[in-house]
Amino acid sequence: MSEELENSVREMLKEETWTRAGISNFTKNNLMELAELLEKAHNQNCEYEIKDICDQQLAHTKDSIVALYISGMVSLHSGSIDTSALVTLTEIFEKNHKEALVEYLCQTILDEDSQNKFALRKLAEYYKETNDDKVWELYEKIVKLDFEEADIAKILAERYESQGNMEAAVSYYKKALLRYVAAKNLGAMKEMWSKLVNLIPEEIDFFMLVQRKIAKTISEDKSALLMQELYSYYKNTAKWDTAIGILKLILEIDNKDAWARKEIIECFRGKYSDRVHLDEYIVSSNLNQSYRNVFEAISDFEKHIAFDAKNYVFHRTWGVGIITKVEGDMLTINFGKKNGVHPMSLKMAVNALQPLSRDHIWVLKATKKREDLAKKVKQEIAWTLKTIIKSFDNNCDEKRIKAELVPAILTPGEWTSWHSKAQKILSSDPLFGVNPNDINLYTVRDHEISREERLANEFKAEKQFFSRIDIMMRYLNEIEDPSDEQFTDMFSYFTGYLKAFSNVNEQIVASFLVVQEIIKRVPSLESPAKFTFAELYSDIDNPREMYTLLKDSKNTSLKAAFIANVRLLSDWDDQYINLFPTVLDKKLLSELIAAGKNEKVIRLVQTSFADYRNYRNAAVYFFAECRNEPWFKEAGIADDKQLVTLVNIISLCFREVNNHVNTVENKKTIKAAVSLLFANKTENGVKNTMLDFMLSSDKTTITHMYTMVNDVRELDSVYKAQLRNGILGQYPDFKFQEAEIKQDAPKGLLVTAKMLEIKRALAEDLEKVQLPKVAEEVSDARAKGDLKENAEYTSAKEAQHRLTVQLTKLKEELSRAVVFDPTTVTTSTVSFGTAVTLDNHISGKEEILTILGPWESNADQGIISYLSPLGNNLLNLKAGEHAEFTINDHKYDYTVKAITAARM
Repeated sequence: MSEELENSVREMLKEETWTRAGISNFTKNNLMELAELLEKAHNQNCEYEIKDICDQQLAHTKDSIVALYISGMVSLHSGSIDTSALVTLTEIFEKNHKEALVEYLCQTILDEDSQNKFALRKLAEYYKETNDDKVWELYEKIVKLDFEEADIAKILAERYESQGNMEAAVSYYKKALLRYVAAKNLGAMKEMWSKLVNLIPEEIDFFMLVQRKIAKTISEDKSALLMQELYSYYKNTAKWDTAIGILKLILEIDNKDAWARKEIIECFRGKYSDRVHLDEYIVSSNLNQSYRNVFEAISDFEKHIAFDAKNYVFHRTWGVGIITKVEGDMLTINFGKKNGVHPMSLKMAVNALQPLSRDHIWVLKATKKREDLAKKVKQEIAWTLKTIIKSFDNNCDEKRIKAELVPAILTPGEWTSWHSKAQKILSSDPLFGVNPNDINLYTVRDHEISREERLANEFKAEKQFFSRIDIMMRYLNEIEDPSDEQFTDMFSYFTGYLKAFSNVNEQIVASFLVVQEIIKRVPSLESPAKFTFAELYSDIDNPREMYTLLKDSKNTSLKAAFIANVRLLSDWDDQYINLFPTVLDKKLLSELIAAGKNEKVIRLVQTSFADYRNYRNAAVYFFAECRNEPWFKEAGIADDKQLVTLVNIISLCFREVNNHVNTVENKKTIKAAVSLLFANKTENGVKNTMLDFMLSSDKTTITHMYTMVNDVRELDSVYKAQLRNGILGQYPDFKFQEAEIKQDAPKGLLVTAKMLEIKRALAEDLEKVQLPKVAEEVSDARAKGDLKENAEYTSAKEAQHRLTVQLTKLKEELSRAVVFDPTTVTTSTVSFGTAVTLDNHISGKEEILTILGPWESNADQGIISYLSPLGNNLLNLKAGEHAEFTINDHKYDYTVKAITAARM
């Protein structure tokens, strides 16, 4: 700090003009002069030295304007939450009626911190006093930043309502209501409830949410009284189901409520006004008698009314039926032509039958023509979803939806495309939601709900921790103003993990990272954590394991956030080295190299190849991604050492798979290492790295490397054959052991790529063309009458059976089909894909046979299957070998003259 600047500050502090005694002469220019001084201090990087001088002054003179301004602004600039100096300065200006200075100071504070609640509120007070319209913009900012602010939310709501902007008005009335509930302000809560009942009575889900909060935080009785007001709307509009639901809720709170009991009878009379036996059922259920338990009476009444005439029912054996007559306690039910008419007592009906609404999916399937219903289902997907979901108490999962449609209405093929469209509707249509208690169950709503409410419901219904994080981040990404109570409830769920815990687990770490990200995006929120990431990290027993336990989705990046925090640790380089074998991200290596940590990276490379058992994935990653890096070359890992390490890793992983150790992870490692060695994809095509190395080496190295690969028994024989063929191409006289050249038995049905396509096309034709066509013929023939004398029907059924058997067999073969790679043909022995020239010693003639699969076999063209008795006897013979054998009493005597690759 320059001596001139320090003296300037000390001089200002001494002068009377800059003290409270001279406040009458203090102007905006004086504050601007102080701001210029702070700018100089900032440029000279001595703000804190000046602040120390001012703090010393304040210890003796608490009302020094210069000291208060400089100390307060430096604290604000540093991000400190202590703004007491600026608060005191503002109070001095207010007491001395310097409103213009208050405004200027608040604006200055907001220029530095746009979300400073003190400055926003103080400036809003000033604009309110001066009738400045700028106050409304400040009010909106305050409501967004302060989740407890209810009064200003109410003021904004009233303003928007007076302007006719009802959407904004409702939004702010909702905020005010929920905040008054949280504050337990009963009078204001009742006022806001009544206002919203008047404006949006149809939003039953919102009112039910508020009712639950009131019942939980204030009292159930208070929530019941509020619900009475909402009930009046549904009764007056004859929305009986919702009205009855509200009354049942009130009765659950107080089953002795005489008013609710009387009202529910009136609602039943309204809902079932067309039922002949309505009064009789009300009397018989004792619904109007206070001595009877109200819920037992309601249940009794609903059972009886459900079995009134013209209602539909379902029986496990007879299916859907319609009640045609009710006489006393006897019902007459028509179950259709197949199952006939059945009389049944009411008591038996209650136990044996399930009442169905007229629009229940089972009723529709029983009363509508299949083709008509199928057409409607395909064209009106939203209607179909609503119908099925409502059919099952407005709670239905996708498994049930499919069961109702396939195969009764849709074919499996039609379901696939239908289901894809249905999922989009279920996730986007505001009339669909999820059950708050089960994320897998869908519900249908009577009115649209906001995206905020939908996501909040999903959050509540979701029980999986990491899935809840995904929903929270979707909320942040999709909602423009995440300042409502649903958002704060979600945020509180994660902060709850940080308030008290005994052991650090993945939920604690994930919560810390989530809260950290949310606070970045919504700075008005605060974390309850009294610890830093460094302190949290020090308590993690195994950071590698912790990294794997953090689950990411398309909306979350917990792993990246974890690594970003690790980068801020004092020993970040050692932690990066420790984490890399699990993280396997080149960015970690790049940062280490950029920071001059080359030696640590080189040592990690050397360790990975030396201790491949514990660093297997790191070794595979280095081989795949880093071989051309200068620091990798400095590690001095020879090419043969790299290849041998990968083969050893493959062998090790196969052994662990056989012992059921980390099966999934080991299979991934095997796949990656095998691909790098034998099928490495490059810009110039697929490269066999192992073969290239072997062919550039001497025969001793070839023998060693090939033997090592061949000893991995579980390795696909295709890769071994590639090596053999490559070696023989360069060294035709190379000698392999007998066991090495014998072709392994294929695990599936070997086929050529061309024939596979032909068979697939045939299967598709059978399933989608021929079988539907013959099914239609069966249906048409059946419609002609007596099936015993119906030749067309018999013929069509036989054709249908024949095609079904053919398709079943073909699908089974397709499931086992393994496409043969022509590049793996080995001509050292008779095998799949070879043409063998034979001397037939019995006929004295030469024969040429091609060995392929059963799909390709054609005796007229000399193509035989490797699975046929003849093909099986020829397999693995070498040129010059003689073979005699008998098949079905027919003798064969051959000498192999030559073996060549077949044309495929």
